[in-house]
Amino acid sequence: PMQITFLGTGTSQGIPIVGCTCSVCRSSNPKDKRLRCSMHIQSGETAIIIDTGPDFRQQLLTNKIDDIDAIVYTHEHKDHVAGLDDVRPINFLQRKDIPIYAEKRVLKALEREFHYAFAEKKYPGVPNLMTNEISTQPFFIQNVELIPIRVMHHQLPVLGFRTGNFAYVTDANFIAQEEKEKLEGLDVFVINALRREQHISHYTLQEAIELIKELKPKQAYLTHLSHQMGKHIDLQSELPGNIQPAFDGLRIHL
Repeated sequence: PMQITFLGTGTSQGIPIVGCTCSVCRSSNPKDKRLRCSMHIQSGETAIIIDTGPDFRQQLLTNKIDDIDAIVYTHEHKDHVAGLDDVRPINFLQRKDIPIYAEKRVLKALEREFHYAFAEKKYPGVPNLMTNEISTQPFFIQNVELIPIRVMHHQLPVLGFRTGNFAYVTDANFIAQEEKEKLEGLDVFVINALRREQHISHYTLQEAIELIKELKPKQAYLTHLSHQMGKHIDLQSELPGNIQPAFDGLRIHL
């Protein structure tokens, strides 16, 4: 059994300035309050996080997460890595280092950004991490197999991930045919859909819908939603039954 929790389904793209009076920002529906994208996968005893954005600490507290076996990174953009420092309480509570998994380029970016956590002589209390370089080859975290999916975020190579019949792809607007073959036969597919208008590096709503129709998962969820997409209830009413807008705190059991 696997439990998937959406810790965040929003994006820094299109975040309004303070005092915005758009319908999403004024909404009282908690499903319209979207923190930056992050995912929690609980498979048996193994707890895996995908991406640690700027809201990571709040997401851990809200979802009562106090144990992490590994963090996997899709890419190095700030809205997906900025919360890495907030693993320190997990180090303290669980008395263990946290393995992180990322491509070589992404690991180098993390080492630059959080240099104090990777120093040869570390100051007491900094994050305790163990780096693991991954590529597009499948790998295991304890007994959980992850299959990387190469996608393109405009010109930046990004990784999505499949485990079992679940797959998660964020920050993409192109997937090559050979990579789409890794996304066949899914029960649940999560894909980014930034807004309705064209964007240089993200799927639009219509592009995401077309991709879902092509891949034919049993159920699909849209994530990385900007406030430009409108309110959750309105977006949900436009979509077919097998496609839903995700929301922060949504849990799926597989």
